[in-house]
Amino acid sequence: MIAPSVLSADFLNLGRDVAMINNSQADWFHVDVMDGRFVPNISFGLPVIKAIKKQAQKPLDVHLMIVEPEKYFQDFKDAGADILSVHIEASTHLHRSLQAIKALGMKAGVAINPHTPVSLLADIINDTDLVCMMSVNPGFGGQSFIENTLHKIKELKRIIVEKGATTLIEIDGGVTLQNAASIVAAGADVLVAGNTVFSASNPTQMIADLKLISK
Repeated sequence: MIAPSVLSADFLNLGRDVAMINNSQADWFHVDVMDGRFVPNISFGLPVIKAIKKQAQKPLDVHLMIVEPEKYFQDFKDAGADILSVHIEASTHLHRSLQAIKALGMKAGVAINPHTPVSLLADIINDTDLVCMMSVNPGFGGQSFIENTLHKIKELKRIIVEKGATTLIEIDGGVTLQNAASIVAAGADVLVAGNTVFSASNPTQMIADLKLISK
């Protein structure tokens, strides 16, 4: 699946870019929420997500890069999130957070930074619908893919299979036409693409190309 990241969209023409994703072969909208504390950047908040939801015809995959995410689960549900991911590094009571997200009717995801070992996910993998594996250091778009991510994908896939889980592996950061096939071959199910899509001369065609090359 392909999830274009609206962090790389043109905010002066956000409606146009949302319509483009609606009319493309993309599967989800990927929405990055940054608070300037967990990561050294601030993106956008609930009003923008609500605006996207009004026009979006595909699920909103909301990635919380914030401290104390558990305070805002209901708010993001109300704003229109279909999938909500919290960082393992920001969640003291991760199992409780996943259960709370699911209780609100959303899919529950866990995001994990490049330096964090995937072995830490073993005990909660059956409670997790999605693992958003950061393949760059979170906070900014347009970074280069960290190659060690391919090994982490394979290790996480092994854990998922061993535990009999149905968890999807999502890769976020530095996804390009050049590395998409190898990422999927390693075991990824969802590719987040921001700069690759929105800097292309034809974003709709780029999404189609990513979809084709990753089959």
